[in-house]
Amino acid sequence: MSTHHPLVILGGGLGGLTLARVLHVHGIEAAVFEREDSPTARTQGGMLDIHEDSGQLALRAAGLYDDFRGLIHAGGQALRILDPQGTLRRAEEDDGTGTRPEVDRGRLRDLLLGSLPEGTVRWGRKATGTRALADGRYEVAFADGSVLTTDLLVGADGAWSRVRPLLSDAVPTYTGISFVESNLRDAEARHPDSAALVGDGFFLCLGDEKGFLAHREGDGSLHVHTALKADEDWLDTLDFTDPDTAKKTVLARFEEFDEGLRRLLSDADGPLVPRRIHALPVGHRWPRTPGVTLLGDAAHLMSPFAGEGANLAMMDGAELGRALAARPADREAALTAYEEALFPRSTASAVASDASLRLMFGADALSRLLDQFAAHGPEGR
Repeated sequence: MSTHHPLVILGGGLGGLTLARVLHVHGIEAAVFEREDSPTARTQGGMLDIHEDSGQLALRAAGLYDDFRGLIHAGGQALRILDPQGTLRRAEEDDGTGTRPEVDRGRLRDLLLGSLPEGTVRWGRKATGTRALADGRYEVAFADGSVLTTDLLVGADGAWSRVRPLLSDAVPTYTGISFVESNLRDAEARHPDSAALVGDGFFLCLGDEKGFLAHREGDGSLHVHTALKADEDWLDTLDFTDPDTAKKTVLARFEEFDEGLRRLLSDADGPLVPRRIHALPVGHRWPRTPGVTLLGDAAHLMSPFAGEGANLAMMDGAELGRALAARPADREAALTAYEEALFPRSTASAVASDASLRLMFGADALSRLLDQFAAHGPEGR
């Protein structure tokens, strides 16, 4: 059985929800289809720094900026950079004047969800394919056997988008960097040395094409990414059902790092999560195609090393919503205006992200990073 919705957003992440909210503010109804079974089906990741010139602008467009301010993690903009021997090389305190405040991704998503009319998001709807129909509409098929049609289809469905093939042959490729993601729970009480090492905000230690990236979470835990340059299949050689053995195997690649740094992984609580870092080609774009567009990672997946992904997704959603509201009688003109601004904006961020990856996992990474901070101060981030 097929149902019809005039405007469908595939994907209920930050970008898709921002689009739905901005449309709602302007009196435009949208249906969001999300593969997760419920808002609490999984944790939503760690802290996000919300940028003044993108994510914060999107929240203003959504009428949620004041509520967002109430979610800010005080102290979250602090920074500590160490070398592999455990020597502190740079420290910055959060004095409250920074322009990229930190919030918990899950709480931000809850804010967006709570701002939408009940029933806007349809949960447990995993898309399996999309196709263009002869009458100009689009069809979306789901894993549960249901099918829908729509006049306007927005792919906000992430890295492995089911909508992207309607517009582009591009697929994400492996960047050469792999993460092992872990957590230290209740860090002040259970892991005080690691808590002191990381500090109140973001922590970074780089050396020889690898390092530790960590963040103090709002709940007092430490969220850690053990990162290294590795072959694409390297994570497949680790048995993540046996965390202790997996930790030892990963840490064998970090033998020259100080033991206090190694404990960020060896003392981790709970399961380890493997992550390969993928990206779309820098400058990814597509020809204007009636009735369909992309936002967020579906449009411009990039590595996380410039901190732009979530901010861009929200900015995309806000800008697309505003464009559609400004041209209610001419959606194609709205989509054209949106994409004409999207492509240069996302290309600039993808260039920065790629450059940051090369810096952080290249030769003499720590010295080059410290030089960048010395030249640009906090904006060097």
